[in-house]
Amino acid sequence: MAGNRHSPPHLQKLDSSNKSILLQRRMAAFGTAELDSNEGDCLVQLTEDRPLSTVSVALSGSSINTNRRRQLEMLPAACSHCGESFDVSDKVLKAGGSEAWHEWCLKCAQCFRPFKNGLFYEFDGRMFCEHDFHVLFKPCCAKCGDYIVGPVVRALQASWHPTCFACHRCGRVLADAFVKSLGRALCRECNLEERMQSTVRYLCNRCKDFVDEAELLRYRGDNYHAYHFACTTCRIELTAEAREKDDRLYCIRCFDKLGIPVCARCRRPIDQERVVRALGRAWHVEHFVCAACEKPFNGTRYFERRGLAYCETHFHQLFGQLCFLCGDSISKECVQTCGKSWCRAHFRCTVCDREMDQKSKFYEYDLKPVCKRCYQKFPTELRKRLAKIHKQIR
Repeated sequence: MAGNRHSPPHLQKLDSSNKSILLQRRMAAFGTAELDSNEGDCLVQLTEDRPLSTVSVALSGSSINTNRRRQLEMLPAACSHCGESFDVSDKVLKAGGSEAWHEWCLKCAQCFRPFKNGLFYEFDGRMFCEHDFHVLFKPCCAKCGDYIVGPVVRALQASWHPTCFACHRCGRVLADAFVKSLGRALCRECNLEERMQSTVRYLCNRCKDFVDEAELLRYRGDNYHAYHFACTTCRIELTAEAREKDDRLYCIRCFDKLGIPVCARCRRPIDQERVVRALGRAWHVEHFVCAACEKPFNGTRYFERRGLAYCETHFHQLFGQLCFLCGDSISKECVQTCGKSWCRAHFRCTVCDREMDQKSKFYEYDLKPVCKRCYQKFPTELRKRLAKIHKQIR
């Protein structure tokens, strides 16, 4: 046993059958060219003066650097983006807690560019550069248009910088409270001042200032100062008398040259297919209405009185006679008696409902006509009292 102890160590040739699992993993990780330059021959030598647990790996013509091995062991398992392992020469970036990235894998999720100065923003598990994060997730100030970083004021269905949210009239910053008036933010003092001014005033949809009647121009359903617009043809500044045609504005002179009829009510041009000519003027179909009930005539009969048009019902109600029974206007023969008017067919006895005419013999009872036959059936005392009343009236 002693001779065997001091005899030279026995060298065993490794092949695929006796390679350890650890060695096979190392060869797969570093490549066979680096570990084995002589057809994969690897020698395992157990030295006498070393513990049996110590194993040294020797390669034909090369050896694994111990520092390199330690560096590899300290590297993270794999890149969080591509899933590939890291090399000693790779620059490893830490981001998102314990996650590690290749330098070329850590990019903005929107523009796919590297982060400038290593600065990025994380949202919903993804990383963005500063510009894309502001564009995607930061609100814009309704006044200056810049992105809002930090405190934000949300009012009037918009977002504002705290220093940009100010009174529309005096410009004072509304730090504590504001009053909403006609879609504007006002301080309490300015709101009170406006309420103390004149009653009904229009607000310009462009400059958000009040419009006097002399400067008011209605365009596309909104109110404006007339001087905000110019004539489509001559480019002169418009006044409140401007006219609209095909969504374009004209001064009176240029509009008259177009030869287009103007509605007598709304003062807007009328298409030839929709023009109604009545009372010596032109009208939109929907604007030619009864002066009393404002219902469009739509081609039906109308009556004129002092330059105004009336439907048949309101004309007779205002200037004619209405039947006491049916309530319709009386256009033909009219029966007037007892302080009332009836259509010829509706003049009947109040008691028996028998049809009568002006030649029929009837009596007045409670301001209503009663035929002679029904009147004779009244009690004698009642007839005497009615006769006495009629005699006193006469």
